[in-house]
Amino acid sequence: MGDPAGIGPEITLKAWATLKDTPDLTFAVIAPLSVMEDAAKRLGMGGPLAVTTLEQSAKVFGIALPVIDQGRTGTVTPGEPSATQADFVTDSIARGVALCLSGEAAGLVTNPISKEVLYRAGFSHAGHTEYLGELTKSAPQLGPRGPVMMLSAGGLSVALATVHLSLQDAITQLSADKIIDNAKVLHHALIEDFGIAKPRIALTGLNPHAGEGGALGRQEIEIINPAATELRDMGINVTDAQPADTLFHAEARKGYDAVLAMYHDQGLIPVKTIDFHGGVNITLGLPIVRTSPDHGTAFNIAGQGSARADSLIAAIKAARKIADTRAHHVG
Repeated sequence: MGDPAGIGPEITLKAWATLKDTPDLTFAVIAPLSVMEDAAKRLGMGGPLAVTTLEQSAKVFGIALPVIDQGRTGTVTPGEPSATQADFVTDSIARGVALCLSGEAAGLVTNPISKEVLYRAGFSHAGHTEYLGELTKSAPQLGPRGPVMMLSAGGLSVALATVHLSLQDAITQLSADKIIDNAKVLHHALIEDFGIAKPRIALTGLNPHAGEGGALGRQEIEIINPAATELRDMGINVTDAQPADTLFHAEARKGYDAVLAMYHDQGLIPVKTIDFHGGVNITLGLPIVRTSPDHGTAFNIAGQGSARADSLIAAIKAARKIADTRAHHVG
């Protein structure tokens, strides 16, 4: 569901309207039925239907949006988030994870949440990605364990060595071990989830011009390049630190399958610039498939009917493709 006061309910209905005649993309939303009914009324759409199983959702998907009803909630006003809804938000995520771990669902697609709202209710995780890691940490899986956050759009895929940290903390917490662990997860996912037999990974530098030989910083010399050497010794095709300002243009992108960036904005700005509305957030290194739209809750336009569902639709399609590819590799 994401935050019920955000655009999640609206774009979910719009995604359903676009995909309702596509049986292999059948999905259900875990949310209070009343929230989805109110959103449908604002959009002038037919009412969603409550279901109790995903098998039921497949039967009604062509005529109505299936909703796994979370029960009654307090008043939800679009654009006015409330910490009183936090339990519904986290329960929606947890129930989705459980459906995936049981094998009932092929993948989980999460609508945007407001971490600030959840924090006010006592949420202790840095974000969606970290919460999913906690929920799945005891489940068995093939390959190295994440979670690792990757954004993909317009033919560019960028994973992150550090995620939801201040720039100062990202610099101090960057380590060779972190780069090695995340690169191993990325390498495995490119093979098992994306069907790339021999992945090529580019590492960004942390500093301008990748440190300019130490003149602009020594992290490349002391952390990033030693990690790259160790990764290559493991048989992983990875570059030394590359200047980030010349790594993302069209010609440069022909030389790699994915990038491991050192901090959040360094990696996400190029992806969102290339295709802001069609980007997908993919969590690597989990025992389940998880994707999400590459945007936030957009409280400023919630309930107005103007939100675009492009990124959510792309996330649903990506989840289906990854699930199919992973199932093929597992056998």
